[in-house]
Amino acid sequence: MSISFQTNIASMIAAVNLNSNNNFQTNTITQLTSGYRINNSGDDAAGLAVANGYAANIAELNQGVLNGNDGVNTLQIIDGGLSNISTMLDRMQTLATESASSTFTGNRATLNTEYQTLIGEINREASNIGLSSTNASNATNLSVYIGGGQSAATGSQVSINLAQGKVDSGALGLAGTNVAAAAPVTIGSVANGTIASGATETFTVNTSAGTSSFSIVGQTGDTATSQLAELNSDLGAYGISASLDTTGHLALSSSGAYSAVVTGAGLAGTGDHGINTALNNQGIVYLTGGAGTTYTVTEGSTTATVNLAAGLSDTQALANINSQLQAQGVTDVTAVADGSGTTGHYSLQSASTFTAAITTANTTGSVGTYTAATGGGNGALNAINAVTNAVQLLGTVQGRVGAGENDLNYAINLANSQITNFSAAESGIRDADVATEAANLTKAQVLEQASVAAMAQANQAPQIILSLLKT
Repeated sequence: MSISFQTNIASMIAAVNLNSNNNFQTNTITQLTSGYRINNSGDDAAGLAVANGYAANIAELNQGVLNGNDGVNTLQIIDGGLSNISTMLDRMQTLATESASSTFTGNRATLNTEYQTLIGEINREASNIGLSSTNASNATNLSVYIGGGQSAATGSQVSINLAQGKVDSGALGLAGTNVAAAAPVTIGSVANGTIASGATETFTVNTSAGTSSFSIVGQTGDTATSQLAELNSDLGAYGISASLDTTGHLALSSSGAYSAVVTGAGLAGTGDHGINTALNNQGIVYLTGGAGTTYTVTEGSTTATVNLAAGLSDTQALANINSQLQAQGVTDVTAVADGSGTTGHYSLQSASTFTAAITTANTTGSVGTYTAATGGGNGALNAINAVTNAVQLLGTVQGRVGAGENDLNYAINLANSQITNFSAAESGIRDADVATEAANLTKAQVLEQASVAAMAQANQAPQIILSLLKT
């Protein structure tokens, strides 16, 4: 290499190396002070993309753990309510057993008052925990998003199926039961039947509020118990409960007036129907033509006269009968459709003794009389059976809730493990190796100082050339 005044090659080389060593030192200090090996995309673009994916997984799982804990808390609240209802069922069984004994010399009405109070409290608590006909917010397929699965829709959610988890008195088959009155009314002609898979059985219920229908579709694996639970879940809205009598036939219980009709075979036979013969009842006929029909209904010392104009529909006629009875002080007698399917055939029902008669009609008519029940039978024995069945139904719901709590806890544990492993993987890519970078800092400082010294020497070289010009 020639010696030149114009271009100081050595100085330029020293400057380049000084700049490189300065960048090396700056990068090393940045990693040591930030704790990260990757501080910008240029440090390791591919590694940063992978690390960002791990960071997103960690963020998802951290929130998933919070979701899981919220789910466990919700289920624990439900579980506490179920435990309380279980305690009340124990007390109801005690009351029913006490009343069922013929040697009991106390007042069964007092026992029944407490029994009915407990039914009301079960309804209140079932509503409070979201497992009732009036508040079914938790009676559904609860889904808790945890994350960590193959996708948002696959392996990332924990499901707790409480869709058939209502525990109010209707759903548990307790509505209408008592420890001092008549037995449930058998309406089914099929013993120990089930609705076949894919088949539909429709139940039409007539109450003072009108006529309503709902259907149950048989599913693979259904049992009479599971279908009975579904039936009770629907009947509970009308204050009616279903059970199987001692012969395995479908029986209904209610403290209110009703008739029921079945279409399709399964739990009962198609065409089966009945009225609440656990109450005093009488059938009446409405003659739709001519001048209409007039009835007198007497309850105790109160007599009401009901006038129906001609040409009313069944819905209009029943509404007229009930409103006129209430307005005239006969408050315990209720008219419902009798379930026979015959237009103008109604049933008057009451827990109290009453009489009814047609006083005028547009043609010859009479008051048909249904078989009346005056309060006989052993309600306590039926209550024992109903509470026993309710305990089993409640246990099924408790099992689902308990299994859900366990599933969520397992999922939370897995999520925490995944968070640890993803964090370790992200750390391996993104975090700085402090020991290595500390050594690099020493190296960078030495190289930078050497570069400065060498550059100083290189800058002195042109002055040495002047000595060649001395004479």
